[in-house]
Amino acid sequence: METALSTVDAGEIAKFEAMAAEWWDPEGKFKPLHMLNPTRLDYITAQIAGEFGRNLMEDKPFSGLRLLDIGCGGGLLCEPMARLGATVVGADAAARNIPVAQVHAQQSGLEIDYRHTTAEALAEAGEPFDVVLNMEVVEHVADPLTYLTACRNLLKPNGLHICSTINRNPKSFAMAIVGAEWVMRWLPKGTHEWAKFITPDELFDLLRRAGLDPVDRKGFKFNPLGWSWSISDRDLSVNYVTAAIRR
Repeated sequence: METALSTVDAGEIAKFEAMAAEWWDPEGKFKPLHMLNPTRLDYITAQIAGEFGRNLMEDKPFSGLRLLDIGCGGGLLCEPMARLGATVVGADAAARNIPVAQVHAQQSGLEIDYRHTTAEALAEAGEPFDVVLNMEVVEHVADPLTYLTACRNLLKPNGLHICSTINRNPKSFAMAIVGAEWVMRWLPKGTHEWAKFITPDELFDLLRRAGLDPVDRKGFKFNPLGWSWSISDRDLSVNYVTAAIRR
């Protein structure tokens, strides 16, 4: 990471540092993601600990596990996973996210392997992982089955795949598109295509066809009164998350 950063001139580093500060500002334009992130982390850490027999009360409980975060953005999931002891690779198809994430990891004193690449390219290279995080990506790809198959191929036997996305129904259109894009303007208009949203049953079917064994699904439920997120066993009507194992 240090070698890659050393090839960038001081002016470029200053730009990346400014962008990193914005990515990581909980009151900035990424505020909605910061609000959701603790709930995502609660689910992710519980699933990893359960699957690999780790005690979250111990120091660095994920030590020895190799984890991939596909669509890592600025590293909001990669950094806590690294702090928990995992060896972390963060991959993103958007090239400009990588130096942003690299700079913030360096500022935080963390060793994270960030790459401008895709799941398919990593799978072709034969990279093995214990855990693949696939959060809010599958609804943006052209061929979900091919993409999920690549994610499956990245896992070691008995590896864990965690995938979150958005349900497809009138409520998700109202909240994820009308509310988030048109009214609150949290996201640029056109960020999501409602037709690409995937129901939980459809995602479970896709996971099975990709060679994974789905073992859990939960909802990420937003409370507009408390302005907070929580994990729900029953309400998967908008945002939801799944866990699956490579057998």
